[in-house]
Amino acid sequence: MQSRWFEFGGDTIVRADKYIRLASDLQSRTGWIFSKVPLTATNWEIEFEFKIHGKGNLHGDGMALWITKQRATGGPIFGSVDKFEGLGIFFDTYKNNRPGVTFPYVMAMVGDGQTSYDKNTDGKDQELAGCSARGIRGAAIPTKARLTYFQDQSLKLELRYKAEDEWTLCFETSAVAIPSVAYLGFSAETGELSDNFDIISVETKNMYTTVASSEAKVDTSSSGKSKGRPKARRAGGGWGWFFVKIVLVGVAIGGGYVGWTMYKTSKRHSRFD
Repeated sequence: MQSRWFEFGGDTIVRADKYIRLASDLQSRTGWIFSKVPLTATNWEIEFEFKIHGKGNLHGDGMALWITKQRATGGPIFGSVDKFEGLGIFFDTYKNNRPGVTFPYVMAMVGDGQTSYDKNTDGKDQELAGCSARGIRGAAIPTKARLTYFQDQSLKLELRYKAEDEWTLCFETSAVAIPSVAYLGFSAETGELSDNFDIISVETKNMYTTVASSEAKVDTSSSGKSKGRPKARRAGGGWGWFFVKIVLVGVAIGGGYVGWTMYKTSKRHSRFD
């Protein structure tokens, strides 16, 4: 199966009417899917639905969202390359060595192209920001993540796994440098322990504030539950949305916007080596 906008590899399984399975509930599986077209918007939001599930009580290793210069290459870091340049968001489901931290754990790392992710410490020294997310694996509701980026201002990750009407703030940090030309991708890896790592749907928006950029309002409530968001809107006009039943869909148009969505039917559904 081929797509004009995306390519996938490794052990990725595409079920166009259900999901893209990056890695299956079997030992030593890795898979990835990346956009062929760079994400060039200055400010953007990525929201995706995913599902981490499997048999047994022991499971691993994890999955990742990537916005990097590198693309479409398998590797040892949740199924993609080490020493990447750009942003990685890691959904780590197996605890190697992080005393006092509850897993699953979700963290961000900004790669400079030279620094390695340390598997032995679950990326403790490479972490930009993160949060524990117990219950995100095998959740009773459709799980989602929403990553919002405003250049030179903020990077925010929200998670939905406790209740369908509740978004939990995982982290919000300021001024993260992301390559001007970067590709959006997902990957996953299993080792001695395993799980199914599925992507159900993905949607991206070009964002812009309705007030001066310095006045963009964000929720910094210490409760962790997200109650507010930056005043931003999806770009209108001729951008449009494209829907393709086969895999995912979307394209950067005019260098200012990326939108992509996987077709979704009503049936919704580690260890490191």
